[in-house]
Amino acid sequence: MKVAVFSTKPYDKNALGHYDNDEVDLTFLEVPMTVASAHYAQGFQAVSAFVNDDLSEPVLSQLKGYGIELVTLRCAGFNNVDLAAAKKLGIKVTRVPAYSPYAVAEHTIGMMLALSRKIYKAYNRVREGNFSLNGLLGFDFYGKTVGIIGAGKIGLLVAKRLQAFGCRVLVYDPYLCESCAAEGFEQVPLDELYAQAHIISMHCPLTPETTRMINNESIAKMRQGVMIINTGRGALIDTKALISGLKTRHIGYVGLDVYEEEGPLFFEDHSDDIIQDDHFERLLTFPNVLVTGHQAYFTHEALEHIAETTIENLMAFKYQRPLTNEVPFK
Repeated sequence: MKVAVFSTKPYDKNALGHYDNDEVDLTFLEVPMTVASAHYAQGFQAVSAFVNDDLSEPVLSQLKGYGIELVTLRCAGFNNVDLAAAKKLGIKVTRVPAYSPYAVAEHTIGMMLALSRKIYKAYNRVREGNFSLNGLLGFDFYGKTVGIIGAGKIGLLVAKRLQAFGCRVLVYDPYLCESCAAEGFEQVPLDELYAQAHIISMHCPLTPETTRMINNESIAKMRQGVMIINTGRGALIDTKALISGLKTRHIGYVGLDVYEEEGPLFFEDHSDDIIQDDHFERLLTFPNVLVTGHQAYFTHEALEHIAETTIENLMAFKYQRPLTNEVPFK
């Protein structure tokens, strides 16, 4: 089975390369999946794509014309796929539903601690021989109220770790969280979470209902000086509203591992470029904003699981076994 693997980096090749054999013939392509690059899929039966690849109707139509029968995503999110078009064209779509929830949860906690204790600022000061503590005053997590938006695996892992710090944990999810009460978490309405939480952490999927759910209206409901962490999906937050909240100091801290317009930026080296995204550049000017480049998932364990599940999806398709990780169109 010949598979074109788009948006590959050296670490993807290392993880997936162990499975490159007569049954699964992988061709690694550094280019992302776009309308302009889809032609590279000619001569293959399947393609593998990553989180920011373009799998809109025009791209899927091209892939169908080249004989592609399967798109296997190396990620959990699928908001970049036009599922209706895929179904109409008869293209199956699979994903990696969970690779390492621990990796993302731990990165989330790391961002919270780095912001609350200004570790990133202290690191730079000490390297310059400046040991002054002025401007580095932090706060304890003990006794603080934390709001977790999304009661999936990652959200609940973050909640458990914050509970160990002595935090009161509020959880919002549109569905009943059966384990929350047993774990000592309070499932509350969203507005109550906004009003009470000192720290808000985003762990919900990107849907029409959650797109830009952090906006001017929701920020106005939050505590003065709130910390907002997003290691979920970039478009959960309206960047303009976030900047406005930072400028008025209503938002005290922001940690972002994802960004709503990250596609042209993340996973590439732009150190010699003039970045054209003015909103992103404005975010970087704030001393209380910490941004990482979609690396929360990035651990050895996660890459191994992504590779393993991706190959399992390919083999299931090849041998016409049930596609347990197929993304259904609803």
